[in-house]
Amino acid sequence: MSKKEKDLKKKDEKLEKDIDKTEKKDAETVETQADNADADNTASDAEAAGDTDNDKSDNKKKDPRDAVIDELQDRVKRQMAEFDNYRKRTDKEKSAMFEMGASDVIKKLLPIVDNFERGFKAITDEEKETPFAKGMDMVYKQTMKMLEDLEVKPIEAVGLEFNPDVHNAVMHVEDDSVGEGIVVEEFEKGYTYRDTVIRHSMVKVAN
Repeated sequence: MSKKEKDLKKKDEKLEKDIDKTEKKDAETVETQADNADADNTASDAEAAGDTDNDKSDNKKKDPRDAVIDELQDRVKRQMAEFDNYRKRTDKEKSAMFEMGASDVIKKLLPIVDNFERGFKAITDEEKETPFAKGMDMVYKQTMKMLEDLEVKPIEAVGLEFNPDVHNAVMHVEDDSVGEGIVVEEFEKGYTYRDTVIRHSMVKVAN
């Protein structure tokens, strides 16, 4: 190979290297531009989405129907609360009225029970066996069962310490056989209705 041919060959190889470098550089430039374009598009999309959300938020705030809905909901809640309070109040009043009515009826029945008990104390054991006395005893027991079902209970007194909450001392007596403040006799039986005293026991208390 002549020198001239060698020089031409070298020039051709150099030219090919320059072409390769140029193509690589152009490819990198195109890739960079594409990446930048994608980034710009993403940012633009984000800004557009943000603008859209802001527009929706502004529209929501400015929509007068939402304010009307909120006002109506608040009004309904307040009316429901007022109705619930009214229902509870009326239930309480009805219960109190029932208790008062039942208490009054029971108070009117107690003297009848007292008369039954006084009558049984006044008759002899033989008279208690008569049909009439047995019939009266059945009526008395039926009445006491009815009071028990109504949660009416007699107050215990004799042999217990005097309690001003349930006992009414109408007489005092000196009695060394019992302790001081002990109930020794009951003149009239007391009763409670659902743990509330409707009549105090009339008792004699030892000093």
